[in-house]
Amino acid sequence: MPDIDFARVFITFIVLLFSLTVHETAHAWTADRLGDPTARLLGRVSLNPVVHADLIGTVLFPLIAMLGAGFLIGWAKPVPVNVSRLHRGRRDYVLVAAAGPASNLLIAVVASLILSVFTVSPQTIGEANVSAPLAVILSLAISMNVLLAVFNMIPIPPLDGGNVLAGLLPAGAARVFDQIRPYGFVLLYALMLTGNLGRIIGPPTAFIRSWLQ
Repeated sequence: MPDIDFARVFITFIVLLFSLTVHETAHAWTADRLGDPTARLLGRVSLNPVVHADLIGTVLFPLIAMLGAGFLIGWAKPVPVNVSRLHRGRRDYVLVAAAGPASNLLIAVVASLILSVFTVSPQTIGEANVSAPLAVILSLAISMNVLLAVFNMIPIPPLDGGNVLAGLLPAGAARVFDQIRPYGFVLLYALMLTGNLGRIIGPPTAFIRSWLQ
């Protein structure tokens, strides 16, 4: 059995939970600002992770991956959006869908800026060192949020990238494209199992991280 750094697993889980919470809050807040109060009335415009967490996607799958049994993937409960209540319908839905990945990029940028001016003190045996753990948290926030942003912008529904593409397409083409929605997760798992998911998200993730770190 491989050695497991439970402290790092805990920190990684907390960073992921925070990132997913901000992601879903961004969807809910944007929808409310653009005319649809559905998510707000359900209490989803909130940074309370409990209202967004999904037992399987937010807890089980990420923990299994962090313990060394697979690709790190996680999700929260989708934010309900009534497109007909948005001020500009499908055009506003593009902004609602893009708000989640945009929030993750914002977290990554802020974490990168803090890390760039952050002084990491040398570790001394027997002395407390707060700077090293904070540096680890900031580095994790950068890498994880870039990964979340890029992954979610894959143009396959129900990912945000698929919803953005559906909002940009003409109405007829969008209806045809939306027919793959029930099979979206099957397609994603097929990409994962064949190794093609890493080939798709790897280059843009590495490119963005190179700018931030």
